[in-house]
Amino acid sequence: MAIEGYYLMPHPPIVIPEIGRGQEKRISETSASMDRIGQEIAKLKPDTIILITPHGPMFRDAVGFSYADMIKGNLNRFGADVSMTLEIDKLLTEKICELAGEEEIPTIALTPSNLEKYGIDFELDHGSLVPLYFISKYYSDYKILHITYAPIPDIQLYRLGSLINKVVLEQGTRAVIVASGDLSHKLTKDGPYGFDPAGKKHDERLLGLLEAGDVRSIFDMDKALIENAAECGRRSILLMLGALDGSSFKGDLYSYEGPFGVGYGVARLVKGYGTESLVADLEAQALAKMTKKAQEQNPYVRLARQSLTTYLHTGALMKDLPDYVTDEMKEKRRGVFVSLKVNGDLRGCIGTIFPTTESLAHEIIRNAVEAGVRDPRFYAVKDHELAKISFSVDVLTEPEPAKKEDLDPKTYGIIVKADGRRGLLLPDLEGVDTIEDQIAIALQKAGIRADQDYKLSRFKVIRYIEE
Repeated sequence: MAIEGYYLMPHPPIVIPEIGRGQEKRISETSASMDRIGQEIAKLKPDTIILITPHGPMFRDAVGFSYADMIKGNLNRFGADVSMTLEIDKLLTEKICELAGEEEIPTIALTPSNLEKYGIDFELDHGSLVPLYFISKYYSDYKILHITYAPIPDIQLYRLGSLINKVVLEQGTRAVIVASGDLSHKLTKDGPYGFDPAGKKHDERLLGLLEAGDVRSIFDMDKALIENAAECGRRSILLMLGALDGSSFKGDLYSYEGPFGVGYGVARLVKGYGTESLVADLEAQALAKMTKKAQEQNPYVRLARQSLTTYLHTGALMKDLPDYVTDEMKEKRRGVFVSLKVNGDLRGCIGTIFPTTESLAHEIIRNAVEAGVRDPRFYAVKDHELAKISFSVDVLTEPEPAKKEDLDPKTYGIIVKADGRRGLLLPDLEGVDTIEDQIAIALQKAGIRADQDYKLSRFKVIRYIEE
């Protein structure tokens, strides 16, 4: 037994007649194509449907696998009395998560109890229910493997897909895989996110590459094009492509429509002859892109990235300064903060107000590692995360005494001191718009009461941001 069908299906609730109430006729080709897939899956009679969705409980650092005996959901919030209860393939879920752990691919079992801690319901999302609505019209004797992708590196998603295929083969499961995802949400001015010419270009490019079976070019698609298109299907597709690793394929595009400003692509991937695995080539391709990106950066963020990378690979700090380090970085001594972000969210930040090493360069080397592996607010960065982390380096000027009227939260950072305690806040932080906010946060960080007698200092930073 094996994965016997590979399908791309969108999830617009309006395509369901109980919700569309006539509007579904505007995407009649999409509806007909989804019916076609339902009929094809009925002929395949799978034991398990592997469904990848963008709209389940998403964690930024681990792919989620729903794990319980049963899972149910409904489309009541869309005004339709449509519901579904399915049995989860727990054995397949367990085996995949176990193998992913051995391969250091981050996954998490999503249970009713652990989701409750986050105030999240354990249920089928609309990204699952809409495709399953069309499948279950024709076939209902199946279990579900319910996966919510995560914004982890593309190669990790692909590798996870290949592990899913391996486990399916080992367990002798007859399965089909459905990548649920809409394409660009920026096809028209009245669409959910307005119009961007990148939308149509993105959809044409991605669907064309799927039809050609060109995995390498899908991985090499322009990042700006992807971001400007505002899609939610690419990561579902990458997971499905991973399940095809080691085999050639061609895409059969059943339909593509976008009258509501969102691209709805419906397709089947037709498996061909066996080929060599692409995992090593794709990993090399990703490494080459990351290396090129690093080499194009200014020396401050380039050194921060190289420092953390070296430490994660060797377990030791860099000893020799690279030849791109400037004389200023070698000769000056400054306090430095290194910040790591993923998709705009903080992933680590450690710094020094005053220099603690022999040079600015060594300060960056040390603090980049500290931010990556010793910020107590986060678990230590893993090597596979480096591709999605953005680095920034803040070089501090000498602090100078200041009064409240001398401050400006956009221009100056501040230091508060009292009774041997000290708190620092960098300038130009999102959400810190007033002097009062800036002082209050710095006092709180230092554990100093607002009614205590404290001293203020201000400083500027020169901020270097990885593009």
